[in-house]
Amino acid sequence: MARQAIASLDNSYTSLHALSPTASLPQIQKSHAQILKTGLCNDTHLATKLISLYASRFQFSDASCLLNSVAAPDSFSFSALISAFSKSNLFHKALRLFERMVSLNLPCDNFVSPSALKACAGLSALQVGRQIHNLVSVSGFGSDPFVQSSLAHMYVKCGEMSEARKMFDRMGQRNVVSWSAMVSGYAREGYIGEAMELFEKMRDSGVEPNLVSWNGLIAGFNQSGHSAEAVSILKEMHTQGFKPDGTTISSVLPSVGDLSDLVTGLQIHDCVIKNGSAADACVVSALVDMYGKCRSTKNMMQVFDEMVEMDVASCNALVTGLSRNGLVEDALRVFKQLKRQQIELNVVSWTSMVACCAQNGKDIEALELFREMQTVGIKPNSVTVPCLLPACANIAALTYGKAIHCYSLRQGIFEDVYVSSALVDMYAKCGKIWGARVVFNAIPLKNVVSWNAIIGGYSMHGKAKEAIHMFNLMQESGQKPDRISFTCVLSACSQSGLIKEGRGYFHSMFHEHGITVRMEHYACMVNLLGRVGRLEDAYKMITQMPAEPDACVWGALLSSCRIHGNTILGETAAEELFRLEPRNAGNYVLLSNIYASKRMWDGVNRVRERMKHIGLKKDPGCSWIELKNKVHTLLAGDKSHPQMTQILERLKRLSLEMHKSGYFPDTHFVLQDVEEQEKEHILCGHSEKLAVGLALLNTPPGFPLRVIKNLRICGDCHNTIKFISKFEGREIFVRDTNRFHHFKDGVCSCEDFW
Repeated sequence: MARQAIASLDNSYTSLHALSPTASLPQIQKSHAQILKTGLCNDTHLATKLISLYASRFQFSDASCLLNSVAAPDSFSFSALISAFSKSNLFHKALRLFERMVSLNLPCDNFVSPSALKACAGLSALQVGRQIHNLVSVSGFGSDPFVQSSLAHMYVKCGEMSEARKMFDRMGQRNVVSWSAMVSGYAREGYIGEAMELFEKMRDSGVEPNLVSWNGLIAGFNQSGHSAEAVSILKEMHTQGFKPDGTTISSVLPSVGDLSDLVTGLQIHDCVIKNGSAADACVVSALVDMYGKCRSTKNMMQVFDEMVEMDVASCNALVTGLSRNGLVEDALRVFKQLKRQQIELNVVSWTSMVACCAQNGKDIEALELFREMQTVGIKPNSVTVPCLLPACANIAALTYGKAIHCYSLRQGIFEDVYVSSALVDMYAKCGKIWGARVVFNAIPLKNVVSWNAIIGGYSMHGKAKEAIHMFNLMQESGQKPDRISFTCVLSACSQSGLIKEGRGYFHSMFHEHGITVRMEHYACMVNLLGRVGRLEDAYKMITQMPAEPDACVWGALLSSCRIHGNTILGETAAEELFRLEPRNAGNYVLLSNIYASKRMWDGVNRVRERMKHIGLKKDPGCSWIELKNKVHTLLAGDKSHPQMTQILERLKRLSLEMHKSGYFPDTHFVLQDVEEQEKEHILCGHSEKLAVGLALLNTPPGFPLRVIKNLRICGDCHNTIKFISKFEGREIFVRDTNRFHHFKDGVCSCEDFW
């Protein structure tokens, strides 16, 4: 019996040791079974070899179970599985296993630490990487070349270039891989000088850059936003005889697109055709994206149509390119076609389409896409939600916005600062400024985007005091304001006519914060001066600007001239706008309004003839209101709404009540030379009045109303809604292109200036 047992043990040892690295899984499992039968499962050496064999064949479950069964595992037992996890990019599992190994007081040697450091690099887990650095230093392996290289690589991946450089300088053996990693790391972090200096030192040391070195430099500059440098490196690479591959092309094309350098893009496309990279899906996707950024939709569509095999990345690039060029209808058509062809569209595809609709006035379509993507099993993420929320804000779809808020909480993405900031913006634009503040207060880690959202919200609502308070609180919290922060606070000052405060912030921008004053800041100041009737001062500021004023600045002056009826300055501002924006109908309408308010019908006719000559039409007034979870769209003069008869009847009854109270329609706001009776009829059909009339029919008494309008609210509608708010006992919020108007008890928050 004893001899048989010894023979069995010998056979088990022989069976396992006879297994080569190419042994099949059944052979490994057979040897494992023999070990279990003979009671050798606690033999650490045998178990370690078996773990290594399982791990090399990706049988991680079997390897983990075996490791758990070993009574006294050593570092080698853990090393095999940690290495396999890292090679398979299962970085979280690798670090959890490493943590368990360290807890058993097993040494962190030069075999296991590189695998653990690779996992840290993959996860950008800098803190854990530093701990491993300390462990290998204490264990005496800190000078091992492989460990040093792994440490340098980890620090590079985590963006800690100073630490990476220290490790790199200590390395006795530096090959092309380590040099290339350092160079690409500097480029990726935006250190142009350091990257180029090290690239030259690499050559001086006798190590010649290879294709990976060049690609790392190009990709790094592209990722850090240094597009010109990325394109320059490609040209130098070509000059020195290196042939770009698919990685080179797909890395540099985004930079070419960002520079809108169509000539270089066409040259690279020719190179792609010559070197046979046209079948590379990544290259094709990058070409589609580049042509989209360069606004060459013809070439973009041609590249897409010539694809041998359609892939989702190229489809996403096409949809984004069409959206970027304002071709939203084409994007929708292509997207529907891709769905019909059963292309496996992913969350990026759907998010791109949602963003396309939200950015191009297709807000209802964006909401429908959001519902549909969930129906087909695509889970919206922390990028989808901020893309969708502006659509809710654009049409005051508060119910949908609240539903998305709940979704973000359920999915655990609310703490993403861009999701929460978009929610702040949505609530503010839907008229719920207190809701915006509640969301803002709940954001755990606020950044400048969060602060700008709440300051901008208060500004839009005409709450200058609160906007200024938040602006000051922002700085007290340690967050530095940016140019958008100043735009928001200056806008708040202009809405409330706070000249002293506005001038103080305007002058502090550069002198105290080092922020260059931009056109939008000048526009705010022109608007502020115009609000209080100081039009000559506003014009003087424009003439003394260091750069040529843009349409934003002249538009602010023209708007102020309309309010104060200044024909001379209005004509000056309008002529500048006609030069800068010859096809913007709004500018012609504003000048026409000034003439009409002065009964200068010849001037009105001249403006109309000018518009007719260049083929321009006034944008129709359009208002949106959400009732019972449905968004209603009402157009000025349109009678297609099913309740239009009742709406007009309700408005007529209100008009009679207003007449009894001594109110008569202000026909100055009808910009047509027609009879007074006809003017009253025209005023009755303005979209914001129709929206309020619809809401009065479909909501209980006292229910607040929220209306969004695509144009500036007219003076007669403003007076009418003030009356309705008092007569009906309603709070009415109207958001026009300038700001929010909060009507209550016959008074508006704008104090009749907008």
